[in-house]
Amino acid sequence: MNRVVITGMGAITPLGNTVSEYWDGIKNGKNGITAITKFDASETGVSVAGEVKDFEATLYMDRKEYKRMDLFSQYAVAASAQAVEQSGIDMEKIDADRFGVTIGSGVGGFITMESGIIKMHEKGPKRVPPMFVPMAIGNMAAGNTAIKFGAKGPSMDIVTACASATNSIGEAFRSIKHGYADLMLAGGAEATVCEIGIAGFAALTALSTSTDPDRASIPFDKERNGFVMGEGAGILMLENLDHALERGANILAEVVGYGVTCDAYHMTAPSADGSGAGKAMLQAMKEAGITPSQVDYINAHGTSTAANDSGETAAIKYAFGEEAYNVAISSTKSMTGHLLGAAGGIEAVACVKAIQDDFMPPTIGFQVADEGCDLDYIPNVGREKEVTYTLSNSLGFGGHNAVLCFKKWEA
Repeated sequence: MNRVVITGMGAITPLGNTVSEYWDGIKNGKNGITAITKFDASETGVSVAGEVKDFEATLYMDRKEYKRMDLFSQYAVAASAQAVEQSGIDMEKIDADRFGVTIGSGVGGFITMESGIIKMHEKGPKRVPPMFVPMAIGNMAAGNTAIKFGAKGPSMDIVTACASATNSIGEAFRSIKHGYADLMLAGGAEATVCEIGIAGFAALTALSTSTDPDRASIPFDKERNGFVMGEGAGILMLENLDHALERGANILAEVVGYGVTCDAYHMTAPSADGSGAGKAMLQAMKEAGITPSQVDYINAHGTSTAANDSGETAAIKYAFGEEAYNVAISSTKSMTGHLLGAAGGIEAVACVKAIQDDFMPPTIGFQVADEGCDLDYIPNVGREKEVTYTLSNSLGFGGHNAVLCFKKWEA
């Protein structure tokens, strides 16, 4: 079996459009959630979101390229370009047939879908744009990224709702571990801050109706009342260790475990006993060859919904037993909102940076303790502490559970 390391990362987020900007915001407890500006949200009952600000597609692609992509694909290509650049890979010297892409999206081109359907309704089916389908379909974050960088190996779009990016990274990890690829760009991308995106999740009563950005995404707080929509992309460059060492790559961290299960319980609610997500954590730790006492930090799914946060707390207790009270946990969604299919991508980046900087980010906005959420959620201020192992949890509608285990790099 091959060891798998991370040699590059990229991030487009509500806290900044580079890994350094994003991590600086996370470390300092900055709130990236603001009033919605991308459309008039007054009739949706929702007023805040984690919008990406000042994104410049032209930094990563020419006008002809980005005009043929929905925003979620643009975010994916941009974050992938950052990861490729940091990795230092010379594209002329790699085997393109062993270079793959696994980038998931929970929804795909919602903005394209919305505008195309409105145009059809108002002007007739002959006015649907010619590029409607290739811009709307969810696989095109992976497809456009593969085209951009000439990746001819495994190329996939994994759709498991809010677990999409974590599953994508996990499956890419397995592709390299078992010898099917040497290099994989992996993560997720999402652009759902649009009228149908907000209205659809609001109709489910899943979104926070708070008008105060500081009291909207408040994971594990007793006053939480729904998640806040976010957008962006998080991408890792995964690489076979031998391949990375041979070219003298700078190794950021190692992927050592992956767990994947299903609750098989409910369309939108997690199993109350936490067994599904708990078993995924146990799988990830087993593959990593560690016990719960060795996990320094968990980046929780922590969406700020009543069911998720209590269910995830139960899942951590299921997997960790009494050690659940000793492990540090936080939800960085308190600062970014919930990026749906991209959430696990930017949260994997946060886990790697936590390992690199020996710093565990906070859960901001935590004010009112909940008796059903009684673990250590690193309230409001992050902590400096040696971090060797981290877990990243992602739990999706449909009962999808995915967990990654990252380790500090050592030869």
